[in-house]
Amino acid sequence: MTAPHPVNSSEEAPDAVKLNLPPLKLGKLTIDTPVVLSPMAGITNSAFRRLCAEYGGGLYVCEMVTSRALVERTPESMRIIKHSPEEAVRSIQLYGVEPNTVRAAVRMLVEEDRADHIDLNFGCPAPKVTRKGGGSALPWKTDLYRELVAAAVQEAHRGQIPLTVKIRKGIDDDHLTALEAGKISRDLGVDGIALHGRTTSQHYAGQADWSAIAALREALPDIPVIGNGDIFSAEDAVAMVEQTGVDAVQIGRGCQGKPWLFGDLQAALNGSTERFHPSLGEVATAFRRHAELLIEHFEDEFRGLQDLRKHVAWYFKGYQVGGDVRAALARISTLEELDSLLAQLDQEAPYPGRAAEGSRGRAGSAKRPHLPQDWLDSRLMNEGHKAMISHAELDISGG
Repeated sequence: MTAPHPVNSSEEAPDAVKLNLPPLKLGKLTIDTPVVLSPMAGITNSAFRRLCAEYGGGLYVCEMVTSRALVERTPESMRIIKHSPEEAVRSIQLYGVEPNTVRAAVRMLVEEDRADHIDLNFGCPAPKVTRKGGGSALPWKTDLYRELVAAAVQEAHRGQIPLTVKIRKGIDDDHLTALEAGKISRDLGVDGIALHGRTTSQHYAGQADWSAIAALREALPDIPVIGNGDIFSAEDAVAMVEQTGVDAVQIGRGCQGKPWLFGDLQAALNGSTERFHPSLGEVATAFRRHAELLIEHFEDEFRGLQDLRKHVAWYFKGYQVGGDVRAALARISTLEELDSLLAQLDQEAPYPGRAAEGSRGRAGSAKRPHLPQDWLDSRLMNEGHKAMISHAELDISGG
C-alpha cells in the first residue's frame, strides 16, 4: 500500500482561481499555509495533528482543555496539552469562565513554556458548557467577556505568546454577539479572531452563515479573521475566502477521517487543481498510520486502537467495505488484528467520488440553548451570575 497521492483534477476544475492568500500572521507567529485545524474533543490529539501535518501545512490546535483542570494539573489535562517534538507550533485551546482561573492557566502555559499559541474557546455549544455560562453563551455578558479576555491577553503577551479567540454568531438569531465580541477582542489586543458562522441554538445543524463572517471581516480590517463552518473540501475553502475575504480558514468536521484534506487545502490556496483522490488501499495506509501515531501518543497499543475505532466510519465513507469488516475494524485491539483486516480490502478499489465527500460526523438538529437562569435578561452580570461563575469551572478536560 502507498500513501494517498495528489491527482490532477484540472478537468473537473478548469476555472480554478489562484488566490495567493498570504501567510497568516498571529503576533510573532507566521503560518505559511493559512489553514487552522479546529479543536475537536477526542479527535485532535497529537496523533491526528501530526497525521494532518504530514499532508499539508497549517496551524494544528489541540483538544480544548479547561483552565481549572490545567491549573490543578490533572493527568488528563496534562496529556491533552502534550505535544510531540515533531509539532512545529504548540497550539492549545483553553476553556474557562472565571477570569482569575483563566489568568492562572495562561500564566502556567507561558511561564512553563508549554505553548507557542493560545486560543480561548467562546464557540462551544455543548449544553454542559453553556449552562454554566461558558463557551458560546459567554460573549452575551460583555463585562465578563471583557474581563476574561483582558486577563488572558495580559498573561499571554507578557511571554510574547499570541492569543486568539474562537466565537460564534451568537446565542440565537435574536441574541447575536459576534460583532461586539470581535470589537472588544480587537480593542483588548487579541492577535486573531475565528468565527463559526452558526449560533449556539444551531449547534452544527443547518448551513453556516458565511455572510456573518464577511461582516466581521469588514468590521475588523485591522486584525486577522479566520472563517469556520461548512468547509468539507478545498473548493469550499476557496469559496469562503472569495465570499468573505477572511485571512484563513478553519476546518473541523470536514477533516474527520480525511487528513489529506490539508494537502488539498494547501494546493488550492496555492492555485493548484491537484487533489487527493485515494484508492481504498491508500485510505487503509492512512488509517494504519493513524493507528501507529495513536499508539505512540497513548503509549499503549490497546488504548491507541480503542481510540481509533471511532474513526472507522469517517475514513471508509463511500468506499466498498463489507459490513463484517467494518464491524470488526470497530472492535480492533491489536495491530496484528488491524493488519489482518486491512489485508482483506480490495487495495485497488478506486476513489468513489461524491460518495466519499461532504459532511462528516453528526450535524444534529437545532435546539434551545441551555443557559443559566435569567442569562438573557441583561448583557451584564448580576450578583447571582457572579456567584455562579466563581464555582462554575468544569473539572474535566477535552470539551
